[in-house]
Amino acid sequence: MPRPPTADVLIAADCWQAQADAEAVIQRAIAAAASFVELPAEDTEVAVMLTDDARIRELNKEWRDQDKATNVLSFPAAQPPGATPQPLMLGDIAIAYETTRFEAETEGKPFQNHLSHLAIHGFLHLLGYDHLDDDEAEEMEGLERDILAKLGIADPYLTSDQAK
Repeated sequence: MPRPPTADVLIAADCWQAQADAEAVIQRAIAAAASFVELPAEDTEVAVMLTDDARIRELNKEWRDQDKATNVLSFPAAQPPGATPQPLMLGDIAIAYETTRFEAETEGKPFQNHLSHLAIHGFLHLLGYDHLDDDEAEEMEGLERDILAKLGIADPYLTSDQAK
């Protein structure tokens, strides 16, 4: 059975200093997600950049032609032909602090729980999961619910009325 990916976390914005446990939260979330999906047989790696809204807005504009901040972006790695590098890079994830904080507060969720969800969401995108149509969204959201439940985190897709 493949090992969970190594998650290299880079804190690229000072605002993340307020979340001393962010790296541990991300490591735990990605390890949990990896236990629910099929990974390549070789060792794998993920890079996670903890950034701010300004930088994620730049990335979103450059790569998705959307001039706005977002919570998480994923960039699956292109695999070179021929020999597989070790470890195999699955891709990069960028998470914006201010948007993550705002969403957690607005939705009444603990910041760490929302960060876990975004790390899992980004990781699943690296593996080819998407939510462009209803069937894909249902599959991806169901997987996210299962992974988060394993971590003891409530369903992030329930509205406050449904949670009662």
